[in-house]
Amino acid sequence: MRRKGHRLAVAGGAALIASSALAGCGSGDGGVTINVYKYPQENFQKIVDDCNERADGYRIVYHKLPREADGQREQMVRRLAAEDPGMDVLGLDVTWTAELAKAGWIREFTGRARTEVENGTLETPLETARYDGKLYGAPDNTNVQLLWYRGDLVPTPPKTWDEMIDQGSSLKQQGKPGLVEATGKQYEGLVVLYNTLVRSAGGRILDEDGTKAVVDDGAVKALEVLKKFATSDVVDPSFSNAVEDDARLAMEGGKAAFMLNWPYVYAAAQSVPDLAKNLKWAPFPSIDGGDAKVTVGGVNYGVSAFSPHPDQSFDAVLCLRNAEHQKFAAINDGVPPTIESVYEDPEMAEPYPMKDAILDTLKNASVRPRTPAYQNVSTVISTILSPPGDIDPARTADRLRTELQDALDSKGVLP
Repeated sequence: MRRKGHRLAVAGGAALIASSALAGCGSGDGGVTINVYKYPQENFQKIVDDCNERADGYRIVYHKLPREADGQREQMVRRLAAEDPGMDVLGLDVTWTAELAKAGWIREFTGRARTEVENGTLETPLETARYDGKLYGAPDNTNVQLLWYRGDLVPTPPKTWDEMIDQGSSLKQQGKPGLVEATGKQYEGLVVLYNTLVRSAGGRILDEDGTKAVVDDGAVKALEVLKKFATSDVVDPSFSNAVEDDARLAMEGGKAAFMLNWPYVYAAAQSVPDLAKNLKWAPFPSIDGGDAKVTVGGVNYGVSAFSPHPDQSFDAVLCLRNAEHQKFAAINDGVPPTIESVYEDPEMAEPYPMKDAILDTLKNASVRPRTPAYQNVSTVISTILSPPGDIDPARTADRLRTELQDALDSKGVLP
C-alpha cells in the first residue's frame, strides 16, 4: 500500500484552506480515480482537494449522496448488491457496519491500515466500525447528545431524569418555561433515546452476537423512565412527533428550559441572541445518578469489496480522516472528531466550547445494537415504542422481545 499524504503534522483550518486554494494538477493527477460517496458535507471538497495535493498516483472524486440516511443506504446497497466497481470509498452511517460486512460488501482493515486507524481513535467510535472482532471501517466523525439548558432559569443542571422532571415542573409552577424537549417521533431518534436509557440502566436489547433479543431488566427500567417522562407535565405535547430540529426550534422559541440534542444546536442558537447568551450544556441525565451511556452517531469510511483499487482507497481514507482534516471538519462543518488529540487543540476552544463535555461523554458512550439486521431491529423498536405515552413497561418489553426475535430470524412481516 503506497503511503504519502496522510503523514503530515496537524495544521490549522486556515492553513488547510490556503493549501486547498492552490490545489490544481498536483501529484494526485494520476491515472487512477478513487470515487468517494458521502453525504453532502459543506466543506468536504476542500478536504478532498487537500488530499489530492498529497496523493501519489490517484485522484479522489467526491460524489454526494442524498441528504437523508435512508436514501444514502438505498443507493449504496443497490449498487453494492450489483457489485458495482465504480464505488471505492463509502461514507457509512455507524449502524450499517455489520450489515455490509456480513454481506461481504466492504473490506476488512488489516495490517498498517488498521494500525493507523486505531492509533489515537476513541474506543466507542471504533466499536461502531467493528463486526465479528474485525475492523471494517475508519471512524471519520462521531456525535453524542448532551443536556442543553437555560442558565437564566436553571442555576444547577439536573444529574438524573427525575431531577430534570422535578426542576421543569417547579419552573412551570412559577409560570416560567419548564418543558423538556426530546425526540419522540417514530423514527431512529426514538431508538437512540431508548438505547441510551437502556445502556444507562445497565441493560441490553440484544445479546453481544446480535442474534438473540434479550430486553432484560435494564431495558424494562428504561421503558419505565421513558413512560414517566412521556406522561409528565414537562413533556412537550408534540413530543411523539418531534425530531431533532423540532426540539431545537422549540428551545429557540422560548418554550423549554431543557433539551436533549446533538451539539449542532449550539451553532444554530447563535442566531437567537437571547437564547445564545443563556444556553448552557451538561452531561446527559442518568437514571440513577451515575454516568449516562449516551448512544453515539457519526460516519465511518468503508472500502468497497468491489473497488478495483483497494490500496489507493485505503490510502485515501487515511488522508480524508486524519487529525488535521477531522479538526477542519469540526471547526467548519460542526462534526465532532473521533481522534482524541483533536479535542486538545487550542483552536477547537472557540467553535467547540463544549468539547470537553463531548469528549467525556464519548469516553463512556454506547453503541446501538450490532446486528446485520439493524434496519429491521430499528423499525420494530420505533414502532412498538410509538407513541411513548402508551408504553406499558412489562407488556411492551414482552412485545419487543418477541417481535425483535422474529426480525432477527426473518420471520413474519415488519410493522
